[in-house]
Amino acid sequence: MKTRPSNPLAARPDRFSRGSILIIVLWVVFGLVAITLYFANEMSLELHASDNRVSGLAAEQAIEGAMRYAGYILTNQIVNGTNGNVPDPASYESEAVPVGDAHFWFIGRDLNNQAQPGEVTFGLVDEAAKLNLNTTPATNLSWLPNMTSEIAANIVDWRNTNNATATADGDGPTVYPSMGYTAKGESFETVDELRLVYGMNMTLFAGEDANRNGVLDPNEVDANANGVVDPGFSEYVTVYSREPNPAGRVNISSLTAATAGPLRSLLQTNLTTTKASQILQRLGLVATRGGSGGGGRNTGRGATNNAGAATGATVTFRSPLDFYLKSGMTSADFATLATNLTLTNSTYIRGRVNVNTANATVLACLLNGDTASAQQLVSYRVANPENLTSVAWVADALSGNTAALTALRARDNLTTQSFQFAAEIAALGPNGRGYRRVRFVFDTSTGTPTVIYRQDLTRLGWALGKDARQTWLIAKESQ
Repeated sequence: MKTRPSNPLAARPDRFSRGSILIIVLWVVFGLVAITLYFANEMSLELHASDNRVSGLAAEQAIEGAMRYAGYILTNQIVNGTNGNVPDPASYESEAVPVGDAHFWFIGRDLNNQAQPGEVTFGLVDEAAKLNLNTTPATNLSWLPNMTSEIAANIVDWRNTNNATATADGDGPTVYPSMGYTAKGESFETVDELRLVYGMNMTLFAGEDANRNGVLDPNEVDANANGVVDPGFSEYVTVYSREPNPAGRVNISSLTAATAGPLRSLLQTNLTTTKASQILQRLGLVATRGGSGGGGRNTGRGATNNAGAATGATVTFRSPLDFYLKSGMTSADFATLATNLTLTNSTYIRGRVNVNTANATVLACLLNGDTASAQQLVSYRVANPENLTSVAWVADALSGNTAALTALRARDNLTTQSFQFAAEIAALGPNGRGYRRVRFVFDTSTGTPTVIYRQDLTRLGWALGKDARQTWLIAKESQ
C-alpha cells in the first residue's frame, strides 16, 4: 500500500508564531529592564535621601558642638576675670569650624561697616548693643528706621502692666479684642513677640533682610537701591540685656554730706584723699560747720551730724555719666571706680546699652534722632579704642555738644559692659549638605554662661551668603 508523503510545511514551526514569541520575549525583557531601572532609581533616590538625613544629623550635632564651643568662649571670659567684655573675634574660630565631617559658622552682624551685598560677618552678637524692648521709652523707640509714634506707643502699651489705659499716640488694648487676643500687660519675653503688637508687620519687623543674617542677599529686594540691607526693627532691639549689680557698690542716686561716706571711701581708695575732697566739694557733698555746704551747694537745711556739721542738701544723679560730668574728675580717674557706682539696689540693672558696641542707629535713638552725633561717637571709638574703659569717653567724644550730652546723661542707659551674647549658628553636614541654623542667647550675668533662649531659624533659608559654601568646598578639595 502506498503512503502519501506528509506536507513539509506542516512540519515547520509557523513563522508568525516565532515572531509573536520574539515580541513577547522583547516586551518581557523591556519590562524587566524598566523594573530594574525603576528600582535602581528608587535606590538612588533613597541613597540620596539617606545621605541627606545623615548630613542633617551631622549638621545638628555640629550645632550642639558649636553651642558648647560658644559656652567655652564665654567661660574663658569669666575665668580670665574679663566677664562683661565683648569677646575678641580674633580669639576664637567663627567660620567653617569643623566638627567631625560637618562644619559650623557663627553668623555675626556689623551694621556700622556693612560689607558687599551677600558678604556675611561672622562672630558672636552682643545683645547689650541693642535697645531693650522692656525698658526703652517710646520717645527713644520712635527714632528707629520706619518706626512711627503710634507703633512705638503700642510697644509700650503691650508691656504696660496697666493695660487698661493707652499711652499717648497709641491704640492701646482697645484694638486687640477684635483681633482675637488681648494686650499682654507684661514684659516682652522674645523679640518675635513684637509681631503681635498692633501695627507691626513682617516688612517692619525684618526690613529687606528676609532671612535675618545682616546682609543683602541676591534673592532679597533692595527697595531703595542703596546697595546694602536695610534691616527691620528686629536687628535693633532685644529683651535680654541686663548686668549684675553686686552688693557693695556705692549708690549715688541721692546723696547728702551725711550719707556720702561710702562715696568718700571709694574715692580715697581709688584716687587720693586730696582728690576725693576736691570732688566731694565740687559735688556739694562736704559737710561744714555752721550749716554752710561745701562747694556753694549746701543750703544748711539738713540734719546735723555728731560733729556738729550740717549734712547739707540732697544731691541727685541721673546716671553715672551725669555723676562724671558733675564731679569734674578726669576720664582716667573715673574709669578706676566706674564699675563700683550704681543708682539702684536691685540685683540686676536692666536695659543699658553698650556704648562701645552699639551701632549708629541705636545710638541715634538714645540721642533723640541726632544721627550726626551718633556717627561722631562711632568715629571716636574707632579712632580711640584705648579710651573706651568707661562711659566717660562719651563726654570726650561729644565735647561741647551740650544737647547730645544732655540726652545721654538724663537716664541710666549707658554701659561699657555686656553679659548677653547671641550665637547664631549655621551648620552643614558632609559634602555641604544638611543645612541647619539655630540661634542661642547666652547670659553670663550670673557668673556662669547659661542658654536662656533657643530658636530654630532653618526655615528662613540659606544665610551664609553666596560664597561661603563654595569657598569651603574649594578649600576642602585643596587639602
